[in-house]
Amino acid sequence: MEELMRVREVADVMKVSTTTVYRLIASQELPASRVGKAWRVKRSDVARYLKQGGN
Repeated sequence: MEELMRVREVADVMKVSTTTVYRLIASQELPASRVGKAWRVKRSDVARYLKQGGN
């Protein structure tokens, strides 16, 4: 099973604010899933986003 990251972890890796991560999720630029009330992002999706020139 692939590792899921919390929004704060994604923000740290991408060196942006959590607000920016939430904006990317809302605009569907960064795929994410709801787990309870929190958002989770696959580590591979973060890597793919950064590789494609995001941020």
